[in-house]
Amino acid sequence: MLQTIYKTTEYIKKRVGDFEPEIGIILGTGLGALVREIEVEHQLMYSNIPDFPISTLEFHSGKLIFGTLSGKKVVAMQGRLHHYEGYSMQQITLPVRVMKMLGIKKLFVSNASGSLNPAIKTGDLMIINDHINLQGENPLRGRNFDELGPRFPDMSSPYDKDLIGHGIEIAAKHGIACHQGVYVSVPGPNLETRAEYRYLRIIGGDAVGMSTVPEVIVANHMQVPVFAVSVITDEGFHDVLEPVSVEEIINVATEAEPKMTTVLKELIASLN
Repeated sequence: MLQTIYKTTEYIKKRVGDFEPEIGIILGTGLGALVREIEVEHQLMYSNIPDFPISTLEFHSGKLIFGTLSGKKVVAMQGRLHHYEGYSMQQITLPVRVMKMLGIKKLFVSNASGSLNPAIKTGDLMIINDHINLQGENPLRGRNFDELGPRFPDMSSPYDKDLIGHGIEIAAKHGIACHQGVYVSVPGPNLETRAEYRYLRIIGGDAVGMSTVPEVIVANHMQVPVFAVSVITDEGFHDVLEPVSVEEIINVATEAEPKMTTVLKELIASLN
């Protein structure tokens, strides 16, 4: 794994020259429009990067974007990778390790997720302050490389408290409905049953999705502070559950995306 990380990083460095990103960004389902706010200097297709997994979802662009956002140099994944696409945990988190090797100091993550909490409605934002990993796998399983991080990383605060607080303040300033909560990560790709939604709420979840946690675990392993936000695209309330399609989820995410963009842009601009 270590050689793969180094090889992929060197390939990218040769193509972006002396560009060194400060911020890494992972854009989730229906949330790729933030790229329009970036002053793009370089972009690489995942398919052209050695050992880089290729997004198999038609609504994910599969591009690595380098440029400036809110005065900061960023590298953004336009289209994330999922365990349910058939990739290993090490494969889907390779981009995070590579972004760290490229120089990022913080990681910003977005996703589309379903609400488990009746107080959190469709179209709202939820800043993640903790998570529950039900993926059944862990990207740190296997041999540990001390160059990347410790064998047993602490996860008592996987999401940066200062960034969370500032994100909440920015949302409030703009009148954006924004909550804090616990994100539950499940394997997918099917959506949950009534009984599963009930269970996930009972164990402490506020929203559920099929991503994010693997990347956050790896970022913490490499001591990269994380800010993560969910755009709530549907409501998984077991007593009034209605069928939902992926198309509906993408449409809601696209409509709510400007709220997320506002928060992320101002939050990134505020960084020292």
